[in-house]
Amino acid sequence: MAHDLAELPKAHLHLHLTGAMRHSTMVELAQTHGVSLPAALTEEWPPQLSTADERGWFRFQRLYDTARSVLRTPDDLCRLVREIAEDERAEGSGWLELQADPSGFASMYGGITAFTELLLDAAAKAARAADIGIGIIIAANRTRHPMDARTLARLATQFAGQGVTGFGLSNDERRGPAADFAPAFRIAERAGLLLVPHAGELVGPASVTAALDVLHASRLGHGVRSAEDPLLVDRLAAQSVACEVCPSSNVSLGVAPDEAAVPVRRLFGAGVPVALGADDPLLFGRRLVRQYQIARDVHGFSPAELAELARMSVRCSAAPPETRTRLLSAIDAWLAG
Repeated sequence: MAHDLAELPKAHLHLHLTGAMRHSTMVELAQTHGVSLPAALTEEWPPQLSTADERGWFRFQRLYDTARSVLRTPDDLCRLVREIAEDERAEGSGWLELQADPSGFASMYGGITAFTELLLDAAAKAARAADIGIGIIIAANRTRHPMDARTLARLATQFAGQGVTGFGLSNDERRGPAADFAPAFRIAERAGLLLVPHAGELVGPASVTAALDVLHASRLGHGVRSAEDPLLVDRLAAQSVACEVCPSSNVSLGVAPDEAAVPVRRLFGAGVPVALGADDPLLFGRRLVRQYQIARDVHGFSPAELAELARMSVRCSAAPPETRTRLLSAIDAWLAG
């Protein structure tokens, strides 16, 4: 108990808004709003998933969209964010960067700006109540037109310094070349936002190289396929570009055959900053502490190494300086037992 992983202070940098919903909340809201949930989200939950081909990704995205459809009212959204903050606090998170694509909520919440304002207000209230810092990452969708990404980048810059800390790019990495989204990332870059595209998950090292060279990525969502290219791993280490590694997600989606194959140790040992993340616990059934348990139990991370993983998550975050200092001191205290 001296090194309880739930007590280890940490930052959570890879968590999606809908995917962080409690399963019980999804079921309750579905009943309230008359939304029919498939068996994969009820009696067969968590679902069996694979993204080895586009058909598998389409099934994953369809389940994700169904889960999002239970959010109908401002109270639903506020409840979701409040419960996320409570759950993260219980997992030891002192800072959370929550990723959302306003386009997916626009029709239900009066447009992307109205949704973002509601989300930021809910995040601020939830952060105070749960005693946790929360930053919002506005994420564009790789399967939509690049002009939509520019619109979202401008939206993100509008709220930079008001709760929005970064700009991302998600969905099926096999679609939408990085170059198509470079103009959107330049808009966000000029506003000083962190640039955090998904890369190196469903596609190999070339995707990561494009994220670095074309999108000027500050961090990589996933980035685990970088391990296939030793020179690229060296580059990430030299440039201190963090990989947001999500072991449970990688296994559930077939990116890695099992937990032992997720290259946490490979990246960490090479000096690449690693920030463990849960990605979409609603669909994968595992939250943040489980990712640290995998590092400890499967990859043999010692308490000192687990503490360093936590430090990396804090250092690579957009947390304010005072929050970083407090969390880093608390990590040292955890290690001291």
